[in-house]
Amino acid sequence: MNKDFTYTTRQNNEISITVYGVEKWGQQPCILYIHGFKGFKDWGFVPYIGEKFAANDFCFVCFNFSHNGIGEDKTVFSELNKFAQNTLSLEVSEAKEMIQLCVASKLFGDFNDKPIGVLGHSRGGGISILATSENPDVAALTTWASVCTFERYEKQLKADWRTKGYIDVPNIRTGQIFSMNTPFLEDIEKNAKTSLSVLNHVKNLHKPLFIIHGDRDTCVPFFEAEQLNVYAYPNTTQYYLIANADHTLGATHPFVGTTPHLEDALARSIAFFQKNL
Repeated sequence: MNKDFTYTTRQNNEISITVYGVEKWGQQPCILYIHGFKGFKDWGFVPYIGEKFAANDFCFVCFNFSHNGIGEDKTVFSELNKFAQNTLSLEVSEAKEMIQLCVASKLFGDFNDKPIGVLGHSRGGGISILATSENPDVAALTTWASVCTFERYEKQLKADWRTKGYIDVPNIRTGQIFSMNTPFLEDIEKNAKTSLSVLNHVKNLHKPLFIIHGDRDTCVPFFEAEQLNVYAYPNTTQYYLIANADHTLGATHPFVGTTPHLEDALARSIAFFQKNL
């Protein structure tokens, strides 16, 4: 069984949440899913993997970052003003708050004293590393197609960004043009070597980590997974490269069914969390 919740953060932002396996909350381990750029909790494969984790004796929590652009309709980008105002530091803060919500709140049911695992996809993989590296409440982490850095913008683009005050970002799937305001860029430039350094944080992630990536990923090339693997603590890190897999493991939105690549990543992730939670 799954159930929807709404939570107001300490910064007074509203977050939409869905919990799969909620009827067993507090009785079994919990997996927190963190979505990526232009992602959301009801995108494509997310409800499917939520049901799969619940069927394998986990509670599965997925949520929308407050400024990801999704409004009341679960699958429509209707809050583009919020999207434009988003920053990575805000997402890290909300990811940390969601972890705390899973272990120290009765929002979903009884207090949960079971282990917590985190699964992050794409940009959400980088956010999950930042949010969990020094968090003792998280016992294990898996990333799918994760970035290894947030410094992804060329010099000329950044100059134009500052001049205009924003950049336009097309959403090929919906045909919409999103904007990202300069505070997003300023946040990266200010914190890229410190609080937003994915590689520095993965170096200090002394807990089980499973890095999964497709070798045909054109959004986040697999050399970023290799970088994460090089920097991560070797005794607690696994790295798996899926042959011929793309950024979303062959899955689409709307979801039209699972794929061999998605099943491979999902089965290995479930086994990893069963072992380490």
